[in-house]
Amino acid sequence: MKLIQRVGYYLGGFSIGLVILAFFLSGKKTSCSYGPDARVLKNISTKRLAYSNASSEIIKNNLDSLAIPYVLKHGDVNFSKSNTKLDFCKIYVIEDNYNGQDIALTIENCEHKATIKTIEIN
Repeated sequence: MKLIQRVGYYLGGFSIGLVILAFFLSGKKTSCSYGPDARVLKNISTKRLAYSNASSEIIKNNLDSLAIPYVLKHGDVNFSKSNTKLDFCKIYVIEDNYNGQDIALTIENCEHKATIKTIEIN
């Protein structure tokens, strides 16, 4: 069998496999969150979100109600400021820019609940 025939068979099988894979995965909530940032943000977004008293006051007075979900979806986890070595509830700092404001959320990520401890706006 010539090399060109082998390449043709390979590409034919590969394309059929892609079509079958696309058929099975279409319509499902599939995502590929392989990076550490994406895994942390996905983990936090699947849990019940609670607010501390200090963060509730900042949200009422200084912040748009859409800023928190935006930062939790598009933000970057600052692992150098986070405390991930805790056993039970890890502390993460998530930073992003929303409408020209630099927002940093400090979130305590427990097993069943994520609590926004502090919100810093610059």
